[in-house]
Amino acid sequence: MLLNRNNDLLKYVVAKLKIGWSPDSIAGRMKQEKFPFYASGRSIYAYLYSPYGQRHCKYLRSHRYTKRKQKGKKQKRTLIPNKTSIHDRPEEIDCKSEYGHYEGDTIVSGKKTGSKTAIVTIYERKAMYIDARKISSLSPKQYNPAVAGIFGKLTESKTWTLDNGIENVDYESLEKQLNIKTYFCDPYSSWQKPGVENANKLIRRFIPKGSDISNYSYQFIGKNIRQLNNTPRKALEWKTPNEVMSEQNLFKKKSK
Repeated sequence: MLLNRNNDLLKYVVAKLKIGWSPDSIAGRMKQEKFPFYASGRSIYAYLYSPYGQRHCKYLRSHRYTKRKQKGKKQKRTLIPNKTSIHDRPEEIDCKSEYGHYEGDTIVSGKKTGSKTAIVTIYERKAMYIDARKISSLSPKQYNPAVAGIFGKLTESKTWTLDNGIENVDYESLEKQLNIKTYFCDPYSSWQKPGVENANKLIRRFIPKGSDISNYSYQFIGKNIRQLNNTPRKALEWKTPNEVMSEQNLFKKKSK
């Protein structure tokens, strides 16, 4: 495999895995730094799940030693028209060389609760900024206004990357309204938008998996999101996401 054939590449990947970087983060940084070696996130995962790389799987956040198996037949996902693949996304987005590129996702209530209430989450890839809104269902009628409300506070929203969920079926309306370009992950490939996936894990600290999200107030969710955005991040040289967003003038000024 590629990593077995290049010792410098392997040493770099393992060193970054040990400090908590995901394979996609490692691949993105290698591309940005223009090292003489490179492996995509997919190649790194393939190596780790092979007999050669098993010993390094303990450094993955998931601690998974094998690729997740799909149980039985998957239900057909809602067909999303005219979508643009993540593989056509410009390099500057992958390398995080500029601001204004986001990822989007949703957090749903536990199945046992019977609740349709969910949370819309967005994540700015370079500033590590998170925002979220509670919605009563994943219907585009609920989802689109919530998304528009989030982006309505921001000055520059160039692109965002989504999965193939039913809530995104009317994404073209949002593109026109917000003047934002949308890219879609491959089916069942949430790892292709690692930033917002990690943001959801942070949100799950105060809204545990399986919860009925309708039991949490808008004020409670907003308070915790503000706390996350006011926490210094090592990747931001110990600045907070809010500080970086403000420095880059990515927040619209409130009218007096």
